[in-house]
Amino acid sequence: MLTFIGIGLYDEKDISVKGLEAVRRADHVYAEFYTSILMGTSPEKLEAFYKREITILDREDVEQQPDWLQRAITEDVVFLTGGDAMVSTTHVDLRMRAQDMDIETHIIHGSSIVSAVPGLTGLQNYRLGKSATIPHPYTHKGRNIISHTPYDTIKSNLEADMHTLIFLDIDPEKGYMTINRGCELLLEIDSQEGKLDLAGRLGVGVARAGSPEPVVKALPLGELADFDFGGPLQIMVVPADLHFMEAEALVKLAGAPGGILDTAK
Repeated sequence: MLTFIGIGLYDEKDISVKGLEAVRRADHVYAEFYTSILMGTSPEKLEAFYKREITILDREDVEQQPDWLQRAITEDVVFLTGGDAMVSTTHVDLRMRAQDMDIETHIIHGSSIVSAVPGLTGLQNYRLGKSATIPHPYTHKGRNIISHTPYDTIKSNLEADMHTLIFLDIDPEKGYMTINRGCELLLEIDSQEGKLDLAGRLGVGVARAGSPEPVVKALPLGELADFDFGGPLQIMVVPADLHFMEAEALVKLAGAPGGILDTAK
C-alpha cells in the first residue's frame, strides 16, 4: 500500500494526527521537497518528531526512476510532501503509476498554500483561475530567456475576471525566487508587450504562510517590487476586479491602498 501524506506549510507539527499515525506504523517513509519545502523545519527535526527514519527522494527518484515503489506492492509505504499531497501534478502521476502496478493507494490531505492564500488575504477562493509559476530566467545561445507563460496566464485570467495565483521558482542552484524578483520579471515582460499596465495594477504578496508571523501585503506591482517580505517561501497573486468584500479585506488584512474600495464592485 502507498499512502500519500501532505505534511502542511511550515514545520513538523503541521502534519495531521491521522498522517502522523500513518507515518509511525509504515514500513518505509519517503519524502520529496523539490516541489515545496517546509521552511520552519529540517529532515532531522521531522525524523525526531515523527520518530521515523525518512528517505529523501530527488526529482529523478520520483519522476523518472521510482524503483522504491516496488516496496509498496507488499509493504506499507508512506510518501510525504509539503502542503497537500495532491496539489502537484507530479504526485498525481505517481499515484497513477502505482495504480498501474496494482498498488493500493490512499491520501491523507494536508494544509495547502492554495487554501492558505485566500485565507490570509481575504480573496475569494472560487475566483482563482489557472495558476502559473515564474521560473528563474536562463541563458540560451547567449540570450537571457524570460518565460512569458505567467504573463499570458495573468492576461487570460483577467479577461475571465479571475485572480491569478503565482508560484515562485525553487531551484537548487539559483535558490528561492522572491516576490520582488517575480514582480520585476512580470514588469519587464509588460514593458515589451504593453498590454496590461502591470506597474499600476494591484498585486498581493504572501511570505511564510503557515508560520507564526506570515507577511501579507497588497500594493501596485510597481511598488510591491520594492517591499521587504523577508525570507522564503513566498507566493503572489494578481487579482482581477475586486468584489467589495475582497477590497475591504485587502485593506484591513494586507494594508492595501484605501482607494481600491472606490473601484470595487
